[in-house]
Amino acid sequence: MFFHHSPFLSHPALTVTERERERGYTVITKSPPTHQPKMPAERKPMRYAHPDGYTGVCFDESGRFIVTGGSDGDIRIWESLDDDDPKSINVGEKIYSLALRNGMLVTTVSNNIVQVHSFPEGLPDGILTRFTAEVNHVVFNTSATSVAAGSSDFMVKIIETKDNSQQKTIRGHEGPILSVAFDPKDLFLASSSCDGTVCVWKIADQTRVASWPLLTKFNEVNRATSICRLEWQPKIGKLLAVPVEKVVKLFERDTWENTDNLSDESIMMPLNVVSWSPCGGYVAAGSIDGSMVVWNVQTRKCIERFQHEKTYRICAMAWHPSKESIAYTDAEGNLGLHEGVLASAGSKEQASHSNAATFEDLFDEEDSDLLTKGMNLSPPSPMKQPLVDDDDDYDGDDDNVMAIVNRSRHNRAIEDDNSNDIGSSTQLEKMDSDDDDDDNARTTVAQTAPTVVGYSGPVPTPQQKPFQPCSTPSYLQHRFMVWNSIGIIRCYSDEQDNAIDVEFHDTSVHHAIHLSNVLNHTMADLSHEAVLLACVKTEEVPSTLQCIHFNSRDANKEWMVDMPNNENIEAICLGQGWAAVSTNAQIVRIFSIGGVQKELFSLMGPVVAMSGHGEQLLISYHRGTGFDGDQCLGVQIMELGRRKRQILQGTSLPLTRKSYLMWQGFSAEGTPVFADSEGIIQMLNRSLGSTWIPILNTRDHCKGKSDYYWVVGIHENPQQLRCIPCKGSRFPPTLPRPTVTILPLKLPYCQTSSEKGQMEEQYWRSVLFHNHFDYLAENGYEFDETAKHQALKEQQELLMKMFALSCKAEREFRCEELTEFMTQNVLNLAIKYASRSKHLTLAQRLSNLAQEKATALLTVQDEDDFQADPKASYRRAVTKWSSQVQPPAQNSIEKEEGSGEDVLNNAEGDGNNELDPEETVHAKKTLFRCCLTTLYVTSGGISPALVGNHARNTNILDSMAKINKKASSNNSQSASNEKSLLLKPLVSKPKAKQIQATLFQPANSKFSSKTVEEKAIEAPSVQSIIPDNNNTENKKPKKTGFQLWLEESRADIVAESPGLSEEEIIKEGMNRFRVLSSEERKAWTEKAKRSGSINNMPDAEDAQKRKRVEELHEDNLESKDENSEAPGSLAKKQKQQHVSTNSRLAAFAFKKE
Repeated sequence: MFFHHSPFLSHPALTVTERERERGYTVITKSPPTHQPKMPAERKPMRYAHPDGYTGVCFDESGRFIVTGGSDGDIRIWESLDDDDPKSINVGEKIYSLALRNGMLVTTVSNNIVQVHSFPEGLPDGILTRFTAEVNHVVFNTSATSVAAGSSDFMVKIIETKDNSQQKTIRGHEGPILSVAFDPKDLFLASSSCDGTVCVWKIADQTRVASWPLLTKFNEVNRATSICRLEWQPKIGKLLAVPVEKVVKLFERDTWENTDNLSDESIMMPLNVVSWSPCGGYVAAGSIDGSMVVWNVQTRKCIERFQHEKTYRICAMAWHPSKESIAYTDAEGNLGLHEGVLASAGSKEQASHSNAATFEDLFDEEDSDLLTKGMNLSPPSPMKQPLVDDDDDYDGDDDNVMAIVNRSRHNRAIEDDNSNDIGSSTQLEKMDSDDDDDDNARTTVAQTAPTVVGYSGPVPTPQQKPFQPCSTPSYLQHRFMVWNSIGIIRCYSDEQDNAIDVEFHDTSVHHAIHLSNVLNHTMADLSHEAVLLACVKTEEVPSTLQCIHFNSRDANKEWMVDMPNNENIEAICLGQGWAAVSTNAQIVRIFSIGGVQKELFSLMGPVVAMSGHGEQLLISYHRGTGFDGDQCLGVQIMELGRRKRQILQGTSLPLTRKSYLMWQGFSAEGTPVFADSEGIIQMLNRSLGSTWIPILNTRDHCKGKSDYYWVVGIHENPQQLRCIPCKGSRFPPTLPRPTVTILPLKLPYCQTSSEKGQMEEQYWRSVLFHNHFDYLAENGYEFDETAKHQALKEQQELLMKMFALSCKAEREFRCEELTEFMTQNVLNLAIKYASRSKHLTLAQRLSNLAQEKATALLTVQDEDDFQADPKASYRRAVTKWSSQVQPPAQNSIEKEEGSGEDVLNNAEGDGNNELDPEETVHAKKTLFRCCLTTLYVTSGGISPALVGNHARNTNILDSMAKINKKASSNNSQSASNEKSLLLKPLVSKPKAKQIQATLFQPANSKFSSKTVEEKAIEAPSVQSIIPDNNNTENKKPKKTGFQLWLEESRADIVAESPGLSEEEIIKEGMNRFRVLSSEERKAWTEKAKRSGSINNMPDAEDAQKRKRVEELHEDNLESKDENSEAPGSLAKKQKQQHVSTNSRLAAFAFKKE
């Protein structure tokens, strides 16, 4: 290409002509470097790399890969920031620091070790050293022959990579080590510590050379304001850069003096990390508020400033080995990249040192080398204008010169990420060919530079890998394969031994087992019946399932199954009589405990974990892709017994935000439970639509941020979590043997510091953890009936306490809400408490609610009886029971007064009576309802007409004071009756039809006018006509089977519940007596008959005497009633008859000896 050599071009002082300014072209020469505009670095959109926590970053030596490590224990290898599928290597539970050099990837993980993996394969290559606390920082020396690591145990170790036995330990710091840095000449080592000092040590003899008190003192690394990642200047090691507050202090080698400080007004918070460029001419620093600054060390001036998108703390920074790029990570686990950081600084330096003084020197090179010289040309004018103006007064060659330069710049502006190198000959040739083909292409210029289009929405979360609950990571040489309520399975895989040990907590179940791990099993489960083992697929062997069946009667108790070639086992579990396996083909295979293949089915996503308990199978799987650190997991619960059914399917697992599944399983009682990485334990609540409820936050019991609890099991009764505390790690070591700790369960209710909140939490926790009784009863399992009744008693006591607390706070509506959960007896106590605490309106409303509840209870029982057998009601009409409950009017008094003992004997007698089993059940229920009605009326002071509407209009508790006054002045029997609530049989009139009509029907309006005080006073005068002593000495009342059983069991009931009253003892006895089998109840009935036939032999004369005494007493009562209140005598007689019938039926059920 020929250019016209003119005086204008050869003049060194001229830089831009007026004509060229009009066209928008700028040609930079040696003399005015200040005219060059600054080109800012390009910031790439950040990528999610790891969960929140410390995240390290570095480049490999070639600069091809970006390597990150985070709190999830994974190392990720990125080919670029746009890599959507980085390679992931799990090296531990949590990574504190990483370093990469010469194909060796060194990491410090949560079990206090420094380990090596091959890069990029990720194969374990041994452990370099161990500490007694977490290792906070690790670095290579320049030659990669040594590694330095600093720990929270105040020590720094220098280890040879080829022979880790060659170690040097540096002691002298009085706090946890924050960071370490090797001198490039391997003479010195610098370290920073939480004791507030920065020290320089001589490696040869581990002596301290210099020390500066620069930092704030802290007790723990997690509490430190800055991690103070100091670093030596590369190659020469002349300067040591230390981030201190808002400046970077530079200390000179040998003199150890602070020669200079690098600062910038944009830095508002303390600096966290510094990083030198590979050439040693620039220093980059990142602060805790996301600010990043780059300085030129020679000029001490800031050349670049960056700000984090969300002002997160900068954890680590790394320079590209050859390019002008900086990779950085933040405390939320994100990865970022700045490209072209030194573009403007490099152009200035090159411009200032350029030897080209004329345009002839500038254009002596080939066109393809124009952009390889570091020439930065200003952008063209945004206006559309021709590159070559035919009307110019200047020579066309001058225009051609400008056109070439502008065309080169234009080509660079429109390059995308997929184009060839900028300024290459290929691009220039392509541009020239385009110009030849299309003349119009040369007449336009791009108006604006293209914008980089990036995704700024939610970032997908890497899916959690499958794991075995109650197991430690598989990469450990000594690990727990499972630890559950049955026993422990350990695996030892080292150079000396590769074996599996099975240990049982109860040695009476089975002796310990030692197995040779020939197949390299990595998964295991243990139950009372078998040990289940599984290995992954290798090139030599397929994925294999092995089972050792203890209860097998065969000589060989083991069986093995190979998976198909395209399947790899990812999760296993054991249940009662079955084993389950899940593979990477999303198939779940069910085997019998003896090795028979049974059902198989497909999962709706990749499996995460499986657990078994009895007939239940719990599976968690990925039901979708999570975003922003959240896992999207689903849960499936099945029953694999005789009736196979699906309990839950496709339901989401409610993990805590930005957490993953850590443990899943069942409680000892069979309720599904899981735990996430944030320490939240959640349990399935079957009574609330199979929802999950948090029952404990283990983080509340941790002393430090790096402490965790490793879950082993959970019990609902007692309410406790069995776990192992882990300091500085998420899982325990095998040696020494860990100690199991018990944590109490607690629901996250509000205001638990107050008395009200505490009782509410206790009540609902008791309800939740006793729901398993209902599940066990529905599925035919055995359970402790006494424990169920005890739990019900505790719940009712808590309700009564909350009721009393609400009454004191004048919260009557809250009191009514609490009564919805009370039983009938506790509701009666609540009514009494409300009346005595002068909440009479509340007492009246509660009495109405009690009547409605009792009516509803009777209605439900009748419906249940009818649904059980609709024909039973017709058969009952002709039985003895129906004739005794509703006797005809012409029956004699003796038939009407047939004792309740005879009824119960008929109901519980042998096959000679006239009642079939269905009628017997109906007789017992009817008897119980009558007794319940009588107890409710007598203890609560409510009108006998239980369902009558007139009871709503009478305040039944307003007159308690009046009753006491009358009792004290007129009637001593009334006082004795108030002291004892024991019910005794009452004498009744021979008007059965009228009595039965008033029992369950509303009373007449004129009867309701009688006050409650008069009824309460008259009741004692009707009670207990007891025979004289002469008769009672020769004749004892006939006892029933229940009474005989209660006499022998009374001591046990009182011992278990010493605070029960007499009525409560009888009720508890009735509940327990019902639980007995029919054979046992029949035996007690026969025993009662035999004892009655011997002791109770009443003759006709005694019966006639008792009859005459009762008639005489009734006549006296009638005469008294006529003298006192003649108009209302009929109502009184009917009322006495009513009470007498109910009381007589209740007496034999609650009879006291």
